[in-house]
Amino acid sequence: MSGFKDVVGHKNIIQYISSAVTSGKVSHAYILNGERGSGKKLLAKLFAMSLQCHDREDDGDPCGKCQSCKQAVNGNQPDIIYVKHEKPNTISVDDIRTQVNNDIVVKPYSSRYKIYIIPEADLMSVQAQNAILKTIEEPPEYAVILLLTENAESLLPTIRSRCVMLKLRNIKDQLVKKYLMEQLMIPDYKADVCVAFAQGNIGKAAMLANSEYFNEIKEEVIHLLRNIKEMQVEELVEAVKKSMTYKMEIGDYLDMIAIWYRDVLIYKATKNVDKVIFADQIKYIKEQASKSSYEGIENILDALEKAKARLKANVNFELTMDLLLLAIKGN
Repeated sequence: MSGFKDVVGHKNIIQYISSAVTSGKVSHAYILNGERGSGKKLLAKLFAMSLQCHDREDDGDPCGKCQSCKQAVNGNQPDIIYVKHEKPNTISVDDIRTQVNNDIVVKPYSSRYKIYIIPEADLMSVQAQNAILKTIEEPPEYAVILLLTENAESLLPTIRSRCVMLKLRNIKDQLVKKYLMEQLMIPDYKADVCVAFAQGNIGKAAMLANSEYFNEIKEEVIHLLRNIKEMQVEELVEAVKKSMTYKMEIGDYLDMIAIWYRDVLIYKATKNVDKVIFADQIKYIKEQASKSSYEGIENILDALEKAKARLKANVNFELTMDLLLLAIKGN
């Protein structure tokens, strides 16, 4: 596994973590906040590895060779605990009590620290948050808790105020493209497309580069949005059925629709084609920009956010997509 020196971007966060590790000034709780694919899990794993490493390098990088590092890479380091949850959209109070609160009182098995990594921590219920708050307020001296979130604002203010906030920013496009071409051997033309859609998210860029559905979803979205204003009801119903084909990639499907309308909004406001991601569709972007109002475009973008929230809350898929496509057609 790579060390901090091999991570693309996030240099300020890496410098902060390395300084904390090498100086021994480690907080008991951190929030790593960034969108899906931004690198939260990788940074958390490297942070934990570095804290537990038996032969850490001078710059804070884990050695990758000691027993602790090898265990961490294989996911069986006994003092690095990943908190799991059975329900797909909720981390319950029982999850926190059994995996964190009841366990944290036991001293580390073989390391200086006992580290709890909680992916999707913004899914904690209010009761779960209150349960972990008590531990964050009065932790054992060996405890380190890493909360990984896409939306830190969903956490209680009392939790946010007691944690060190590490915000993952978008990575420069040229760095993402270099990574795709040099590490994943993606050809230049395909790397450009993936970079444009990933918008600084290296995990998403890598996922798109390896996705067998990416081009298919893109073409389906383009066909839909170029023709939706003229579609009849039965055609909209067929479009919803087609979207179900991409149910597992629906986030990408919705993101592409959002990017299309952001392109329309940017061109309408600036007349600048250089910032348009759907550059090969500029003729249709210009047409929609001339026919759409600012309010209508904003309504569509709001409808997209509502659709994402509904799908995350397990609202009926077909109903959610019906409402979304009607909102797009009506605006």
